[in-house]
Amino acid sequence: MGRPIQPPPPHPSGATAPNIPARFVPNHVAIVMDGNGRWANERGLPRTEGHKAGEAALLDVVAGAIEIGVKHVSAYAFSTENWKRSPEEVRFLMQFNRDVIRRRRDEMSSWGVRMRWAGRRPRLWGSVIKELEDAERLTKDNDTCTLTMCVNYGGRAEIADAAQAIAQEVAAGRLDPRKVSEKTVAKYLDEPDLPDVDLFLRSSGEQRTSNFMIWQAAYAEMVFLPEHWPDVDRRSLWRAVEEYASRDRRYGGAIDKSAESADIP
Repeated sequence: MGRPIQPPPPHPSGATAPNIPARFVPNHVAIVMDGNGRWANERGLPRTEGHKAGEAALLDVVAGAIEIGVKHVSAYAFSTENWKRSPEEVRFLMQFNRDVIRRRRDEMSSWGVRMRWAGRRPRLWGSVIKELEDAERLTKDNDTCTLTMCVNYGGRAEIADAAQAIAQEVAAGRLDPRKVSEKTVAKYLDEPDLPDVDLFLRSSGEQRTSNFMIWQAAYAEMVFLPEHWPDVDRRSLWRAVEEYASRDRRYGGAIDKSAESADIP
């Protein structure tokens, strides 16, 4: 029998999650943790210090997700495009992601967090893969919230890899190309059982998806935070959820108000 699940510690300010009906709380929040480098530059610090400061922000946001009822959080930790950065920064980010997973795994597991990994294996350090797979294995039975760490991940890369796998199935005669559908593609994504993104959250004022979960976020509501990632905490997430809850999600449908009025006796 595993350890009993404990709630995350409260926010130091004493703030508590807003009371939002469960049906208006997003099931899956995808997060682009942007602005670490700019946060550090504004303070005359090396970019690496911004990444270090961002660790606490992620932990606090996961705590806030649990408190408000979000079941899935996906965090863009290292993209397929991040290899273009300086060798020094890439080396730091590899070591940092590895160490964060090792350092925070047990704490998040005590909250009931299941940790998963989405991304490509090629080029990724073996030690990083080991920590990600260990975290997946050790937390697989947790069900309070799922944190998907997206490391060496890119939305286009994910779709290209799925297309390649489908093509191999067709070539082998195991799949009829005429039966390939959106459901088929979804089955070959990195985490096929990951639900669609409801809320896409990005910090630091930038307003773009940057190749993150472009398949899963096709109908996501976008919220862009002005603050850099190290300045984000669970209260930022709660404000974004309140914004999400106020929106009318139609998924391509529409309501004809004039026709609706005509039906009123």
